Amino acid sequence: SRNENIERLRNSATRSLLERRDVIIVASISCIYGLGSPKNYREMAMPVEVGQTLERDDLLRELTKLQYARNNLDFRRGTFRARGDVIEIFPSYEEEEVIRVELFGDEVERMAVVNPLRGEVLRSLERTMVYPANHYVTPEDRILQATEGISEELDERLHDLNKQDKLLEAQRLEQRTRHDLELLRTIGVCPGIENYSRYIGGRQPGER
Repeated sequence: SRNENIERLRNSATRSLLERRDVIIVASISCIYGLGSPKNYREMAMPVEVGQTLERDDLLRELTKLQYARNNLDFRRGTFRARGDVIEIFPSYEEEEVIRVELFGDEVERMAVVNPLRGEVLRSLERTMVYPANHYVTPEDRILQATEGISEELDERLHDLNKQDKLLEAQRLEQRTRHDLELLRTIGVCPGIENYSRYIGGRQPGER
């Protein structure tokens, strides 16, 4: 399980690296362990600006792809809530700031940064980037490629284990990996996803 505050700091640090030119991070291995691909993280970020044509349902769908969960009651980091044409997003990298997007029909009419508790408008926005809720958000086509590679390696490992009469180990490996594959295909993430980082990153065996 992840410490929620450390996860926020990791997301905030990654966002700063992508948006600014004056950032240097010195971190222990435990801070960067399990960090996904910065390229995927950047590519999946969603730009939103005032005047943009954007249907409400499309915005909600995109937020779900970025691993944000809809929650109108327990509004916290990594969630969003929608009330009519007003959508509020609580970025996973913020502590006391929420992005409010107000639509008029299929157009972004207004945007602001608001306090999540009081609803007080802190400042207006013309443009913003909404970054993924976690580091292991991955484009759908990459997930499909990754699951194919994972399945192929699973077959190889099962063949080796069965050949050595390690039937219990083979059963446990197959059960766990098939479950992970199902989660990856349906929601795009699974517990311990860093174990599959080579496939998700599209790297070759032995490539750093």
